[in-house]
Amino acid sequence: MDRAAQTMMIRARPGGLGAKITGLDLSAPLAPATLAEVKAAFLRHAVLWFPDQPLTHEALQAFTLQWGQFGRDPYIRPLDSHPHIVEVRRDAGETASVFGGAWHSDWSFEAEPPALTILHAKIIPPQGGDTLFADGRAAWRALSPAFQEMLAPLRARHSATRPYGARGFYAQEKGRTGMTIAPSAEADEVMVHPLVRRHPETGDPALFVNPVYTIGVEGFSADESAALLGFLFAHMTAERFVYRHRWAPNMLTLWDNRCCLHNATGGYDGYERVLHRTTVAGTAPAALKERALN
Repeated sequence: MDRAAQTMMIRARPGGLGAKITGLDLSAPLAPATLAEVKAAFLRHAVLWFPDQPLTHEALQAFTLQWGQFGRDPYIRPLDSHPHIVEVRRDAGETASVFGGAWHSDWSFEAEPPALTILHAKIIPPQGGDTLFADGRAAWRALSPAFQEMLAPLRARHSATRPYGARGFYAQEKGRTGMTIAPSAEADEVMVHPLVRRHPETGDPALFVNPVYTIGVEGFSADESAALLGFLFAHMTAERFVYRHRWAPNMLTLWDNRCCLHNATGGYDGYERVLHRTTVAGTAPAALKERALN
């Protein structure tokens, strides 16, 4: 084991969702053995955070590339000098809604949604701004075998139309000054994915629907879809499956879009908040096999 791995400490939360890692310097590439241990912890806990990590744009990009190629980030203008970094900024006097302020999985409407998202905190207000995470694996396991059997073969319809469509939420809002969002007719397109997704690395099943981008269930009527999805959204985000993450300046956090949802909260009106975001490319969601539903 390399020297860095010997000083690394992993403190997991009760219940398994989320772990804090200390003892590493992310401004330089991690040694292979250390990176392997961090990645193993990520697959177990789905959300990792590293306090006290002052990083340049270049260091953030280099850390991201240790996990895979950059993902695509549509509808949001990145930094001019670093096209793979999105600055998640809310100005002190801003009146627009909190960006990402509803339960979602990043870009689930894509053919190949990002595997993971990385967020590095720069300016953090003294109050508010927590991010909530919900465990789609635990939510799946908590369902009855009969309900799992019904859900396993279903496919859900995903689209960016509600937030990013030409007549979507962001096209109509006013008062946003910290970020540039570009609604588009392209956002009205629909992508179909398995309602229950098997994780490509662990094989674990997880519910793969979310209130922002999932607009229906294939083969179901609008009323039937609303009833089923409404139940699943409430179930997935029940308190027993949720972790509330509190930020600090220079904290780096990453999460697994393949098995968990997240939701940005407000409560910091009058304060500036700035974080830098990258994504790592993923693969097309894979459906469950008939065997081993649990």
